[in-house]
Amino acid sequence: MLKSCGSRGRNHHLRSQDGRGGEKPRDGAKASWHRGLNPAAFFLPSPQDGPSSPPEGAITAAAAAAEGSAASRSPPGPPQPARLPAPAAMLAACGPPFRAALRRAAPPGLASFHSSARRPRGARVAVVLSGCGVYDGTEIHEASAILVHLSRGGAEVQMYAPDVPQMHVVDHSKGQPAEAESRNVLVESARIARGKITSLAKLTTADHDAVIFPGGFGAAKNLSTFAVDGKDCKVNREVERVLKDFHKAGKPIGLCCISPVLAAKVLSGAEVTVGHEEEEGGKWPYAGTAGAIKELGGKHCVKEVTEAHVDTKNKVVTTPAFMCETELHNIFDGIGAMVKNVLKLTGK
Repeated sequence: MLKSCGSRGRNHHLRSQDGRGGEKPRDGAKASWHRGLNPAAFFLPSPQDGPSSPPEGAITAAAAAAEGSAASRSPPGPPQPARLPAPAAMLAACGPPFRAALRRAAPPGLASFHSSARRPRGARVAVVLSGCGVYDGTEIHEASAILVHLSRGGAEVQMYAPDVPQMHVVDHSKGQPAEAESRNVLVESARIARGKITSLAKLTTADHDAVIFPGGFGAAKNLSTFAVDGKDCKVNREVERVLKDFHKAGKPIGLCCISPVLAAKVLSGAEVTVGHEEEEGGKWPYAGTAGAIKELGGKHCVKEVTEAHVDTKNKVVTTPAFMCETELHNIFDGIGAMVKNVLKLTGK
């Protein structure tokens, strides 16, 4: 049953007070740092590492024999620090598949995590990203959850992004725009895709059975101008083409968080959800978006964060995700419901 938005709901349009677009993150947000280096660095010694014991089984039989021969020719002496074998010896001790993986570890040779496993062919799903980072691009948790659920569902995944500049760059540790910086949506999205990404201009319905749009403010800033213009927003030309092509082909479209506004704008009369229509003490901080969806020509359906709404007529599946202030596992479950229904609609 559809519920209408009451007059009490505020239509934020995701605008900041300075008009630049986008809500500011809460204070205290911190950037995370990871050892995102060549995977071989975790297994091969570094000159700065100094003497240490090699991994168990790393010294080959030939290396051990050489050690024994040297010991028989030399008189006993003081104990010497353990010596690491040469990288070639370490690789020789590994199985062929592992050696091959290490040798091609540097991008772009590293196999993509979402397509490396061989399995019976399932649905072919395109995932459209909008950058990297919730406040100026794709919400990374949402993108990861989508990929996990697609993997469990046996789908073949290819990621896309428009090759355009970002609206602006936000310093996520401060929640403020970085005035002197500019970034490209495709280049930034490649971080999430582990380098395996394609320009959105090359996405066609002939190659895929479904398409999914994660959320994040990039959907309202880079895939459209919703963050600035609200109901009068414009949608990126390629994004609009993809939505119309999949709709015309009768192939399912999945969207979460703020991205359902794209379907509401492009597909007149489409039923979508962004959760509840009242803020309810801050639990649904973007509840006003439900009113904007109606102004865009869409129909809003109230759903819980763990649920997905299926518009069977238009084959549009949506879930609130981070439109709700809740625990991460609830968002993960809601995205799982969205992905499951998208895959079900593909018939594969």
